[in-house]
Amino acid sequence: MGKTYERIDGRLRTFIEEQPLFFTATAPLSADGTVNLSPKGLKGSFVILDELTLAYLDFAGSNAETIAHLRENGRITLMWCAFQGPPNIVRVHGRGEAVFRDDPRFKELLGHFPDIDPSLHGLRAIILVRAEHIRDSCGYAVPLMTYDEDRDLHGKRFAREDDESLSTYFAKKDYIATSLDGLPGVPLPLPPSSF
Repeated sequence: MGKTYERIDGRLRTFIEEQPLFFTATAPLSADGTVNLSPKGLKGSFVILDELTLAYLDFAGSNAETIAHLRENGRITLMWCAFQGPPNIVRVHGRGEAVFRDDPRFKELLGHFPDIDPSLHGLRAIILVRAEHIRDSCGYAVPLMTYDEDRDLHGKRFAREDDESLSTYFAKKDYIATSLDGLPGVPLPLPPSSF
């Protein structure tokens, strides 16, 4: 049924790269803290950098739980499941970090995402994940569904923001600079974008 992998390559890499949707799960260290699970999409916003390193673009949203949890403890799980074709679920358990706009690595990492315009989506950070445990399972109970296309609403909403207005928008939200559990989230104001 399930298998553990030492690296992300071959058929496994192809499967991951073909999925239009994946999920991220994080949690704070506190036993009564809020577990977070987020869907991620938008074609071109996810890449596999090498056999154990993955990255995705963290865009504007109504909270920053993933960033807050990564800043506190680094634990993250990514999951893909097949909604078309043979049933399969792949999970990558690892350590992650948020690479913010003012990090010296940011510009080079952003170069790995040539197929998406980050200026349309209020890019806050790049999430970098180092895989520690890679496994799959059957996915027999996952329904068959079709992917039509990405929604264009996120880009339409955030394309009209510049760095200053985006920082103002984030400052008005309750859970951007600080998480639901009071952990540090996205540092504000945002450093100027170079994209």
